[in-house]
Amino acid sequence: MTGSIQTLPMEVVNLIAAGEVIDSLAAVVRELVENALDAGATRIAVAVWFDLWRVRVADNGTGMDLTDLQQAASAHSTSKIQSRDDLYKITSLGFRGEALHSIAALAELEICSRLTGTLNGWRCRYNTEGEAEDTEAVAIAPGTVVTVSNLFGKWRLRRQGLPSRSQQQRIIQATIQNIALCHPSVTWQVQQSDRSWFTISPGKTTQQIIPQLLKQVRVHDLQQLTVDVPTPEEGSAGEIREFTYNSTPKTRHGASLHLVLGLPDRCHRRRPDWVKVATNGRLVRSPELEQTILTAMAKTLPRDRYPICFIHLQICPSQIDWNRHPAKAEIYLHSLSYWQEQISQAIEQALRIGAENFDTASQSHRVGKLLTASAKKGVYHLDESPKQERNTSDIGLVELKAVAQVRNMYILAEHDTGMWLIEQHIAHERVLYEQLCDRWQLVPLEPPVILNHLTPVQLEQLQRIGLEIEPFGDQMWAVRNAPALLHQRDDCADALLELSLGGDLQNAQVATACRSAIRNGTPLTLDQMQTLLNQWKMTRHPRTCPHGRPIYLPLEESALARFFRRHWVIGKSHGI
Repeated sequence: MTGSIQTLPMEVVNLIAAGEVIDSLAAVVRELVENALDAGATRIAVAVWFDLWRVRVADNGTGMDLTDLQQAASAHSTSKIQSRDDLYKITSLGFRGEALHSIAALAELEICSRLTGTLNGWRCRYNTEGEAEDTEAVAIAPGTVVTVSNLFGKWRLRRQGLPSRSQQQRIIQATIQNIALCHPSVTWQVQQSDRSWFTISPGKTTQQIIPQLLKQVRVHDLQQLTVDVPTPEEGSAGEIREFTYNSTPKTRHGASLHLVLGLPDRCHRRRPDWVKVATNGRLVRSPELEQTILTAMAKTLPRDRYPICFIHLQICPSQIDWNRHPAKAEIYLHSLSYWQEQISQAIEQALRIGAENFDTASQSHRVGKLLTASAKKGVYHLDESPKQERNTSDIGLVELKAVAQVRNMYILAEHDTGMWLIEQHIAHERVLYEQLCDRWQLVPLEPPVILNHLTPVQLEQLQRIGLEIEPFGDQMWAVRNAPALLHQRDDCADALLELSLGGDLQNAQVATACRSAIRNGTPLTLDQMQTLLNQWKMTRHPRTCPHGRPIYLPLEESALARFFRRHWVIGKSHGI
C-alpha cells in the first residue's frame, strides 16, 4: 500500500510561502519600502494603481549592480543575514529574503537599479520562480525602481477576499505613515492612479512628522524626550548590567528611548489609535507596552479620552526576537518589565513642567542680536560682563513667583519666559491627589459618622476602599474611619456619601482630593499662593487635574512681544 504523505512540488511550496508574506497591495508596499530604507534611501516615491493591481516604489538608495539584481528575487536570497547567529543581531528591516521572491510568484516583477558610483543601470524582469529574464541596460539615476503589476492575476479568487478599495487605501496610507514615524528624515511622495495622494516632508525628529499626519496637532502641542538607558541582560543571578553592542552605521552604547507625547492639556484622542510603539525602526504591536503608556497617562486626560504617544526603543538586537510574525509586526521583547519601567519614568519626566521644556534659545538669540546692534550705535549700553548662569539642571523646574490673585480663582504667576494663570482649585486638587496616591491613610473617626439609606452596592463600595462600616439602627450605618484629608471637615458625611457612589480606589482618591482642595472664591495671601505653586510644580503630572482639565494658561514673553510688536519697533528704528 502506497503511503499518503508526499513531498509537495516546489511551485506549491513557493505559493504557500508567498501567501504568508504577500497578502495584499499594502503588504507589497510595506516590503518594497522597507527594502528602500535598508538601502539608505532618503527619498521614496510610491505609486499605486488599484484598478491595475500595480505598485511602483522608487528610491535614491545605494542601488544594485547586475549580479545582485539578477539574484534579488531568488528564493531565500538576502544581503541582510548570512548565518543562524545573525538572526539574533538583526539591524535591518528586512532579513528573510522572501519578499521579492514571493512577489514574483504572485505578480509580474520588474526591477531597475543603478549602483551608486557606477555609470550603468540595469533592468530585470523575473519569472514566477524568481529567475531573472530579459535583462537590459537602462538609463536611470542611482537608486532602485521596483514595479509590481497584475498582483494575484493568476489567482483572482485571492482578490475577492481582500478588503474594499477604500479600506486598502486606508491601510496603505497608515502603513506609510507608521514607517515615516520611525524614519523622520525621509521624504515621501505618494501617488494614486498618476495623481498626487499625499506627501510627508522630512524632519529632524518624529515631533515634526506627527503634525503632518494629525492636522489638528501642532508641534508645540507635543513634548519630545530622548533618554539613554542601559540595555538589560539577564546574568546568572538575574541582575541587570550594561551591554555594549555595535550596530550600523555607528556604535551605540546601551540603548535609547525616544518619546513624543501629546501634552494632555492640549491634545488627546477619542480612541487609543495613536498609542504607538516602535523598536529599532519598525512599528510593532506590543499590548503590554501600550497598556503601560495608558496606565502612565491615567488621571491626566478627560474621561474616555486617550493620549497621543509615540515610543521608539533603540535597543540591542539580542534583546529582540523578530522571527515571530510573517509581517514582523509582533516581537518577543526580552526583559519586558524593565522596558515598562523605563517607559513609565520617561512619560513622568516628559509631563513635568521643567525649564528644559521651553524653547527660548532662538528668541533670546534674536533679541541679543538686536541689543548688540543698538549698543554699537551708542543708543543702548549693553552690559557684557560675564554673568553667573543659573543652574536649572539641578532643579529641572520653572521658577514661579506668585504676583496676584484674579477674582479669587486664578493665581497670576511670573516666570522667566512670561507669565501664567493657574486655577487654584484644580492645581491644589492635583497636589492632593498625588499625595493621596503616595500615602493613602485612613484615620479613626471620633465620634463615627452616621450615614442613612445606603444601598448594598454603596456598602460594598465603602468596604472596598477600606472603610470600617457597621449597622447603627434601621437604615443607618456608622462609619468609624475615613481618609485623613476628610476626617476634620464639616462636610465629611457628604464626602463619604460621595465615595460610596462607585468607582475603585483611584476614583475614591480623586473624589477625596476634589472635595478637599481649595475652593474657587477663597482669597489667598501671596505666601499661600507661593506655597501652592511650589507644591504644584513638583507634582508628577502638573499639566492637568485628575479629571483631565488644564490647570494653567501660559502667556509667553515671545507671544507678548509679537502682540505689542516690540521687537519689530526696535529692529525698524535701527534699520535691521
